[in-house]
Amino acid sequence: MAGNDWINSYLEAILDVDTGINDNNNNKSSSLLLRERGRFSPAQYFVEEVITGFNETDLHRSWVRASSIRNSEERNTRLENMCWRIWTLARKKKQIEVEESQRRTKRRLERENAHREATADMSEDLSEGEKGDTVGDISVRGDSVRGRMPRVSSIDMMANLASPHADKKLYIVLVSLHGLIRGENMELGRDSDTGGQVKYVVELARALGSTPGVYRVDLLTRQVLAPDVDWTYGEPTEMLNPLNPENHLNEIGESGGAYIVRIPFGPKDKYLSKEVLWPHIPEFVDGALGHILQMSKVLGKQIGSEKPLWPIAIHGHYADAGNSAALLSGVLNVPMVFTGHSLGRDKLEQLLNQGRQSREEINSTYKIMRRIEAEEITLDVSEVIITSTRQEIEEQWRLYDGFDPVLERKLRARIKRNVSCHGRFMPRMVVIPPGMEFRNIVSQDGDIDGEIEGNEDSYGAHDPPIWSEIMRFFTNPRKPMILALARPDPKKNLITLVKAFGECRQLRELANLTLIMGNRDAIDDMSSTNSSVLLSILKLIDKYDLYGQVAYPKHHKQSDVPDIYRLAAKTKGVFINPAYIEPFGLTLIEAAARGLPIVATKNGGPVDIHRVLDNGVLVDPHDHQSIADALLKLVSEKQLWCRCRDHGLNNIHLFSWPEHCKTYLARVTSCKQRQPKWRRSENANADSESDSPGGSLRDIHDLSLSLKISLDGEKNEGIGSLVLKGQEMATDRNANQIKSAPLKLSANESMEKQESSRFPSLRTRKFIVVIAVDSDSVADILDITKIIFEAVKTDNKDTTASQHSIGFILSTSWSMSEINCVLEKAGLKSSYFDAFICNSGSEIYYPSPNSSESQYIMDSDYHPHIDYRWGGESLRNTLVRWANSINDKKKEPVITELDSGSSHCYEFRVRDPSLIPPFKELRRLMRIQALRCHAIYCKNGERINVIPILASRAQALRYLYVRWGMELSKVVVFMGESGDSDYEGLLGGLHTSVILKGLSIGAASKIHDNRSYPLEHVIPTDNTKSVECDKCDRDGIKATLGKLGLGLLKS
Repeated sequence: MAGNDWINSYLEAILDVDTGINDNNNNKSSSLLLRERGRFSPAQYFVEEVITGFNETDLHRSWVRASSIRNSEERNTRLENMCWRIWTLARKKKQIEVEESQRRTKRRLERENAHREATADMSEDLSEGEKGDTVGDISVRGDSVRGRMPRVSSIDMMANLASPHADKKLYIVLVSLHGLIRGENMELGRDSDTGGQVKYVVELARALGSTPGVYRVDLLTRQVLAPDVDWTYGEPTEMLNPLNPENHLNEIGESGGAYIVRIPFGPKDKYLSKEVLWPHIPEFVDGALGHILQMSKVLGKQIGSEKPLWPIAIHGHYADAGNSAALLSGVLNVPMVFTGHSLGRDKLEQLLNQGRQSREEINSTYKIMRRIEAEEITLDVSEVIITSTRQEIEEQWRLYDGFDPVLERKLRARIKRNVSCHGRFMPRMVVIPPGMEFRNIVSQDGDIDGEIEGNEDSYGAHDPPIWSEIMRFFTNPRKPMILALARPDPKKNLITLVKAFGECRQLRELANLTLIMGNRDAIDDMSSTNSSVLLSILKLIDKYDLYGQVAYPKHHKQSDVPDIYRLAAKTKGVFINPAYIEPFGLTLIEAAARGLPIVATKNGGPVDIHRVLDNGVLVDPHDHQSIADALLKLVSEKQLWCRCRDHGLNNIHLFSWPEHCKTYLARVTSCKQRQPKWRRSENANADSESDSPGGSLRDIHDLSLSLKISLDGEKNEGIGSLVLKGQEMATDRNANQIKSAPLKLSANESMEKQESSRFPSLRTRKFIVVIAVDSDSVADILDITKIIFEAVKTDNKDTTASQHSIGFILSTSWSMSEINCVLEKAGLKSSYFDAFICNSGSEIYYPSPNSSESQYIMDSDYHPHIDYRWGGESLRNTLVRWANSINDKKKEPVITELDSGSSHCYEFRVRDPSLIPPFKELRRLMRIQALRCHAIYCKNGERINVIPILASRAQALRYLYVRWGMELSKVVVFMGESGDSDYEGLLGGLHTSVILKGLSIGAASKIHDNRSYPLEHVIPTDNTKSVECDKCDRDGIKATLGKLGLGLLKS
């Protein structure tokens, strides 16, 4: 076992222990003998060090300690237990590998079956068109630019960029939540969350803000007021300096340009890692929604438009921001763009292959399944997904249920030919490499040799301070510098790099090694993973006696990085990125721009970069010998070094920010533009307020509420009736649809309704109570509703909602017809409510202004708002086939289709919830077939509602905010201890949650037993906006409302 001498020692220890045991009193029981030796307890050691440790790094450390023990018996005992530990590790790793192999096989078969079914629906031969477009064209451009090209700065390119969008006024929203983000002096490497992504999003925002046609760019992130971080991260707004400040200031408006906008969410005084941000995402979405609505209205006025300037796209970065962007995109009805940066499924595969942790342990540490689900949601909602490389598409995104490259090409071909896709949708994958800013790059074309040779004896008194900080490590600082710039993270593979350098004598004689590994004060203060890597590097430096040849400074500023590259170039050095896998490799572009040849991993983005720049060598990151050979070749062969340098400098402009922004805007503006649209009456006043919160309602026609639905079939048979679930279901599906007729009002009558319309009350309420308790009985829900009414109602006899400062909304999975059937039996009137959110959030109703009749008005603007990617009848056919397949397997009718009376909700009755797959499996099946929807298990698992991907009860509340200006901070949501499968969406946000103890804890809680991630991963543990109500009666609810400041309210 070359390179694993310590494992050989384990094997030798086994022989030593075996010999010693046989010679010691002829005792046949070695285990018993070992247990009785002195004070050392192998059993205790095995439990404490072997079972609970489970880490190869710790294993090696334990071996070192055990080998150093002088007492031979105790040493051999410990080493024998270490051998047991290796056996345990190997056995557990084998078990994990078998389980994962079985899981992958099952997954592959399911995907193949689903794809066959999807292809069967699209049986038309598209052999020519299905070839589709190439995934990216950067390699084509790169291969065609081998000649020398003039290098220009980003400012020049931006000024001369002939953009087709120059006459437009575009508003773009970027979202990046984790890490510490600011425009200047970024603390890159401070922790694992503040890395390349932070730099990328800041520079992207700055570059887009300087692009002709872009009026404003907002980069939304988290406001951090923690005492252990700089105060600048608590500033609500920070303007980013434009690329060309002289010309740009004359072009932007009062609020134009690029800004970092920090939204407060989560604990105000804590800086949180990305793994624990998930419970606080709803709060961010609510806060970001308020900012975007306000800014859209302000920008609309500034550009002279009567309408708000809605974002042309909301662009999420990483899974947490992608989930947030999906929710914002849905409620605003604007296109979404996503960049993954790194992907959860790929990380899960790597961690499982290491064999150190089981799937459950990985999920507990990294919340990986929540992250994967967020990435699946981005596939459901995104119009465009931007990747840096082809590898990300072909090897990483294809691991997801919601994306298949072959099916994506087929769907794209059908769209081009105007052929039906049968309700199937797939996001467009686009390769756009990250850009780079050339402002601070000193051109060194052709003068590097002279500069070095002419300044042999002195590096200058005015050299950057970071140069002396690095060169103090070296005995001979004039040797070529091998530069690596990465965090001390195991996946960055710096240990293999040091080993390659240490074992190659020729390389050590010709070059120095510089490791820029972030910033640190004390090793003990670093995370266990980072400190372990750093300690291993220091041990290797000592092992190979590399003192005077390796630099590893403790601190550097972000502004020092260009100077570090320049120092390496002055010494005719080489930049290396030896990571096991690199999603893109922005540092490779930065190094090439300073004239440094590169050595990079052959796994991931560097392949595409090298194809364009042709300025170095790709290596196997696991082979330290190939790394040493590549470095030695570039350092020792001067002509090769010069050729790689020239190729990099000649072609680097292809990775400029202007090129990136040009391609970016072309892709984003090609998306089908959507935005909130409230249809208005032709007779509406020309000077009426815009369709944003705060605008008053003019009349019922203005609201587009043209449907008047009677729920009394006997009195209004001519108008139509709803299907009442309490009655026997009719066999004809079409006969059971909700029928409607236009509201019959004359012009005068409409004007009278204008003043008496009750809908504006949603934004004038002091508080709004939302009843979202889930149950398998609508009567039980209304009983709870009645108790809540009694707890909050005032002394006035008239409990009509519009007469009070407290409004009510009923939010449920039941249909409007089912609610109306028992509403008055429960002693409640429709006029008590401001709105009804029905069918799990796929429909919204309002009580008719004419309270003398039992009538409801449907918000017909809501259906177009949530119609995005709704599969319609094709989705229904697939669901019916799925239900029939389950019935065939069980040989009895387990699932029966019902008529929800809605065009945007397909409902199924479940006879026995234990006989059907969990909701995550149905959701997965729909995604594999490119059908985008929400499958919600409700009513204690006895019903399944399938609704549009942009619809949910939580999103319906946000819609009411956007539509009517209902303040979310004034909302109080009553819910049980558990509920339908969409329960988690109602838990967080700006609203206050009241958990009614003892409700929905039986069958409803079983819905969540088979989740892909635990509910605990998305529930805030320290949520000040959530309160529990122990007694679900009038007095208990009153006491709880008193804690919230509602108890003393009077009309």
